[in-house]
Amino acid sequence: MPRPGPEKTALIVVDMQNGYLHPRGSFARLFSAPPSRPQAAPAGSTPIDLTLLRRSIPGCKRLVDAARGASVPIIYLTYVYRPDYRDGGVLINEINPALRSVGYVADGSWDAEIIEELAPRPEDFVIKKPRYSGFYATALEATLRSLGIETLVICGVTTHFCVECTARDAHMRDYRVFIAADATDEVIEAWKDVALASFSAGFGWVLTTEQIVQSWQ
Repeated sequence: MPRPGPEKTALIVVDMQNGYLHPRGSFARLFSAPPSRPQAAPAGSTPIDLTLLRRSIPGCKRLVDAARGASVPIIYLTYVYRPDYRDGGVLINEINPALRSVGYVADGSWDAEIIEELAPRPEDFVIKKPRYSGFYATALEATLRSLGIETLVICGVTTHFCVECTARDAHMRDYRVFIAADATDEVIEAWKDVALASFSAGFGWVLTTEQIVQSWQ
């Protein structure tokens, strides 16, 4: 299995925001809503465990530290909407309108900020995105081309949504894409397993954080 060396490689940190990872974030407040608010629950009856997302933090931190040491550019993606949600599209207006009620990742809010443990530095890139994929309606591809990047290492949350959408879109653009299995997580264990299995079957490679760090040393 190939390994991503530090040359022409970028680390993509996906949506490590208070809204998803902090106990007072919008996800925690939304999905702890009482049964009288069924519209706040995701589709299906499978219970979700928000604490699973926090398992991604140590791996992301390890990758960020290793990237800095190897001069690998770090690009943070953040999912944001206008505070009035007029850009919310089908997700906010039809699939889960309850997201409005908790101030879900409103641009400029604490909820939308990157968690303290992974705070970006001035030399890092922070790119806002309005949908799951980091490539949709953003400056991500222009940034990667400007940096001469050919290989991406992706970590963050959630595996089955924004991480997978970004990784698949990167594959479609002929980037070599690696996902760090222990630096990403999902609210339902099975969703993570399916996402990583399908990705590794036809889109890129799944490695551990330690394997990636070793390839940068």
